[in-house]
Amino acid sequence: MTRIHPTAIVHPQAVLGDGCEIGPYCVIGGEVELGPGCRLHSHVVLDGCTVLGRENELFPFSSAGLKTQDLKWKGGVTRTRIGDRNTFREHVTIHSATGDGETTRIGSGNLLLAYSHVAHNVVLGDRIIMSNAATLGGHVVVEDSAVVGGLAAVHQFCRIGRMSIIGGCSKVVQDVPPFMLADGNPAQTRTINKVGLERNGVSEEAQSAIKQAFKIIFREGLTVSNALQQIEAELPPLPEIQHLVQFARASERGLSK
Repeated sequence: MTRIHPTAIVHPQAVLGDGCEIGPYCVIGGEVELGPGCRLHSHVVLDGCTVLGRENELFPFSSAGLKTQDLKWKGGVTRTRIGDRNTFREHVTIHSATGDGETTRIGSGNLLLAYSHVAHNVVLGDRIIMSNAATLGGHVVVEDSAVVGGLAAVHQFCRIGRMSIIGGCSKVVQDVPPFMLADGNPAQTRTINKVGLERNGVSEEAQSAIKQAFKIIFREGLTVSNALQQIEAELPPLPEIQHLVQFARASERGLSK
């Protein structure tokens, strides 16, 4: 049974799944859809063409689906799509996309801590942690199981690779490769994310290969193109190595070296 606090304002065209809980002073717009079991604690605002999956939990003063802050916005239908079992702590902001027909996307099982910000057209994968006041600029892509440290800021169009971690207060202006630890202002790739690899069950063989790949890319003074050729020639074709190589080859902003 869905429970709606009497002080909440829910548009009659909003769709609420079974077992949702809408707390005091929440505001839900007419194009919002909530999957089963979502919980809005209080003072949560959901608006725009916004769809949340099941069992998401939103803490006080968080918001999702509101108009982009991008000055290029010219109107039209923009969307926000959020998966299942995400937690958005206090004052988290998730903005809708900029262009007509475009979408801001968040996967499932993510934890966004207080004051973190997801800008227009961002794509988040699954099981990502954004610590307090972490900020993602427009069009940023964050792959699965990455961690963005508190007060870190990621420049527009950057990509954050799978199982990487960004140190607190870092300024990220280029792509952070998968499985790596980046830190600094501007951020540089310092070493492999050994703790993250272990926590995610990456094999010892793959960890060793990733460490070798790190040395080839970041310690031998090679161009990225030559480093990737050496990795493919010398290291085993493990899935992790193949993903790292593909990520680096697709980089448009360059790697955080």
